[in-house]
Amino acid sequence: MRLIVFATLFFLTTCLGVYAQEKPIRFIEHKVKKKETLYGLSRQYNVTLEQIKEYNPLVEKMGLKRKMKIRIPVYSVKEEPQPVALDESLMRYLVQAKETKWRLAYRYGITIQELEKLNPQIKDGLKVGQEIVVPKKTKEETLALEEEFNYYKVKPKEGYYRLEKKLGVTQADLILLNPTLEQTGLQEGMVLKISPKKTGNLNVKENLLVEKVNLIDSVFQKKELELAFILPFKLNTIEFDSIAKTKALLSERNLYTIALDFYMGALLAIQKADSVGIKTNSRVFDSENSKQSLAKLLAQEDFSQTDAIIGPLIPANLDYVSTRIASDTPVVNPLSSKKVKRNTNVYQTVVPQQRKRFKMIEYLKKVIDSTQNVIVIADSINTKEGDNLLKEFPFAQRIYQKEGGYIVPDVVDSLVVDSLPNKVIFETQNLGFAVSVTSMLNAQKTKGKDVQLFTTLKTGIYDDKNISRKHLGNLGFTYAHETFPQTHPAALAFKEAFQKIYGDFPSKESTRGYDVTLDLILRMAYRESILHEPPLETDYVESRFFYQKSPLGGVENAGLYMLKHQGYTISELKN
Repeated sequence: MRLIVFATLFFLTTCLGVYAQEKPIRFIEHKVKKKETLYGLSRQYNVTLEQIKEYNPLVEKMGLKRKMKIRIPVYSVKEEPQPVALDESLMRYLVQAKETKWRLAYRYGITIQELEKLNPQIKDGLKVGQEIVVPKKTKEETLALEEEFNYYKVKPKEGYYRLEKKLGVTQADLILLNPTLEQTGLQEGMVLKISPKKTGNLNVKENLLVEKVNLIDSVFQKKELELAFILPFKLNTIEFDSIAKTKALLSERNLYTIALDFYMGALLAIQKADSVGIKTNSRVFDSENSKQSLAKLLAQEDFSQTDAIIGPLIPANLDYVSTRIASDTPVVNPLSSKKVKRNTNVYQTVVPQQRKRFKMIEYLKKVIDSTQNVIVIADSINTKEGDNLLKEFPFAQRIYQKEGGYIVPDVVDSLVVDSLPNKVIFETQNLGFAVSVTSMLNAQKTKGKDVQLFTTLKTGIYDDKNISRKHLGNLGFTYAHETFPQTHPAALAFKEAFQKIYGDFPSKESTRGYDVTLDLILRMAYRESILHEPPLETDYVESRFFYQKSPLGGVENAGLYMLKHQGYTISELKN
């Protein structure tokens, strides 16, 4: 009985195996050329090594010989990828920390698709310590990744002309940095070394040039949106019958003019969205910067069909609204970085200070080490930040602020050396202190010493006219920030449109109003949500948005630029 059962199971298993194994629909006859390998042929014809050997038994016995004619099987349906067997052209490799597929593809001179074909298990990403297969090369034969350069992954159907238009790099320049192009030509998925000055309108992520997400050209799921703006216009205080008083009020820089500027930019964003087929019905409410007015508004108005509420501007008023509105209605904090209640429906568009500090410290760990002369200067308000920096960089020296709110120039002169690069991390939000310290450090720079200035929290004091832009440029002032004024075509188009409609250049609040509102509209039209999974990073006129759920509650923007003053200009660094 057992014999019968075993025989039956064996028969079924064998039959299933026969029917499961796909047969070729035809064969290609290939004449082997000089230096060709089984690995190369498997890549060329998109088959495995075992599939070639199966239909060419002589190859198994004699190896691949020049002028040998072999049969390459062609299948009707692409087979599930199988781990590649090693031959003389391959070797095993253990994945190291922070390695990526594009980095390995570049180092071993293959495309990303070829790397994935050799290692089907890495389709969803690499893992540290994972064993993979790569072309057999000595350490000297692999290409070195040079941090001063950028790298670019070639997209389908991209030729030299398209790359020149996209990156501003000529064919000659590409071949100079990537000599193998003369033999291979451009191939989809290959990784190219690119001059750091040639980035086009792309972002740099860990040295790799990546496309900016452009939602304006997307296919939208939702073509009509409902927005509500709750802003402190305080119209009840304006005497419209007195032109002189109205002009005087609106000429002052205050909360109400800021709200007006923000809304002017938002109107242009609504107009832009309309031009790509998204209709935005917006309702505007005057909060009057009063909780009583907000209570009356929330009692009278129905926000159940509203896709998002932008405002109020004051954190306490925003808290009042977010706790009293439906939990599934987004309440967007557009301008303030101050703490708000992290209700689940709150969207913080300004990057929180602690996230900026964390991002900057991670960057500092890459560019600072014990071979440099590192100095920490923190005022009395930032003592805690100074202590944290010394924990991160225990080899650093610290200059303390004196009781009168200053530091002694002789101390600076003694600690800044001419034999090593001097890296100064400066923490203050006091304008007078910032003016004094940047001036002192610039004086050290003019003495021929190498001095670079960093801060983990750049605030508006550095935009004050009393701080020399020249000094900041000389010191290579470096920081992480959520805004970066740019000159790409979309930014120029916004400024021209604003000037045409309003007769003036946009303020930073108007620009922010445009960026925040356009991003919200496009995100909600694209996927009917502000928060997407995986997160989308978007750039506009001068703002970057990368929304993530916060461990503290709600959703916050983590989109930052790493910026450096160079001369009188500011440039974005590799992030």
